[in-house]
Amino acid sequence: MALTLYELGGLQDRRYSQFSWRTRLALAHKRLPVTCKPVRISDKAAIAFSGQNNVPILVDSDTTIVDSWKIAEYLEDKYPDGPSLFGGAVGRGVARFVNAWVDRQIIPAALPLVVCDVEGIVDADDGAHLRSFMERILRATFAEMREQRAERKAAWKRLLDPARATLKSQPFLSGAAAAYPDYILFSVFQWARIISTFELLEPDDPLSLWRERMLDLFEGLARNAPARH
Repeated sequence: MALTLYELGGLQDRRYSQFSWRTRLALAHKRLPVTCKPVRISDKAAIAFSGQNNVPILVDSDTTIVDSWKIAEYLEDKYPDGPSLFGGAVGRGVARFVNAWVDRQIIPAALPLVVCDVEGIVDADDGAHLRSFMERILRATFAEMREQRAERKAAWKRLLDPARATLKSQPFLSGAAAAYPDYILFSVFQWARIISTFELLEPDDPLSLWRERMLDLFEGLARNAPARH
């Protein structure tokens, strides 16, 4: 077994892909050692071997897997002796729902709140690439996003109510211990703290306490990562 994870890398060794963080935490959960290789977002040649342009990419000896969800399923099936990411077939189905909820609702709401600060953690070429791409898909300049984010924050907070309600009665989304649904949602907060100083949560929010517990997992794997917040 020789696992290699290709992920986005910025200045001062910042690893800022939220999808790669899902995979990092999944690998730690499964107790699998991995070599992490940073790539610049504008350097498509570095990941051309995968046949596509996105990270994370997991290489397991002669097998290449792309997409964080597919990687999670691969790890669960390939390495069943490690702790389960899903807790069975029903749990896998619930995790698939959380994955879709976060990707289609939470990330689009979080993007204009923090992505406008991403230029501060990448070099000039990557910054220009990200600015052009994000301003095009969000139909606003980075300056406009910064001006509007205070008013956008209330709507963002409401979207998180299902997670907030769940965490009032249990320490993790998955129950007594963290599992892949937690890693999916937490990846958004980890990405935000790495690229921006804008605070997405209030200190008394139940999600803030959960985020602290997530930061402490696996001997502080996420907490010890270079971040701006």
